[in-house]
Amino acid sequence: MADTMLASERESGPERLRAGLWRENPILVQALGMCPVLAVSNTAINALTMSLATASVLLASAIVISSLRRIIPPQVRLACFVLIIATFVTLTDLLIEAFALELHRALGAFLSLIVVNCMILSRIEIMASRQPVSVAALDALGMGAGFAIGLVTLGSLRELLGFGTLFGSRVMPDNFEPWQVMQLPGGGFFTLAALVIGFTLLDRRMRRREVSA
Repeated sequence: MADTMLASERESGPERLRAGLWRENPILVQALGMCPVLAVSNTAINALTMSLATASVLLASAIVISSLRRIIPPQVRLACFVLIIATFVTLTDLLIEAFALELHRALGAFLSLIVVNCMILSRIEIMASRQPVSVAALDALGMGAGFAIGLVTLGSLRELLGFGTLFGSRVMPDNFEPWQVMQLPGGGFFTLAALVIGFTLLDRRMRRREVSA
């Protein structure tokens, strides 16, 4: 783990952006933030809203903390990080409540729990607190985008099989029988496991091609 952290710190901004999308995808590789991933991914719109909220908080927090990294005393850095993250979570929560009340009710307490999302805390500690704003912002953008790709893919599959719809629009034939398990947390486990297996196999195949080339 320490070697991985050191390698991440040496990479440039564009490399960190690509890493979050694929090599260090928060959901499909690092398995971070699993609580909201499994809880709110029953529909694509819930997954998209949660992923955008999480990515926005991560990006904003990374920019602010990276800008203040030389000012924040080491003794209270964790408390300052949580305070900054909580401020952006509160703003995001209020915005969603103001403009999309039904979505806010559907996501419930999981919006507030973004404060303790281990993906955000880990990126802040590993990157934003040690790197300039440009690198920290690209790292946060890559991780946020990777989180969104994994979560929306999971939510889309569960909604499609569990309800026969996609973003609320009917997609499957009228005689399609919804898979009830996909509407439950257990369906999230099964679907996520299938996605991780597929992602791992594809990644290994791509690595073999790179080696043989």
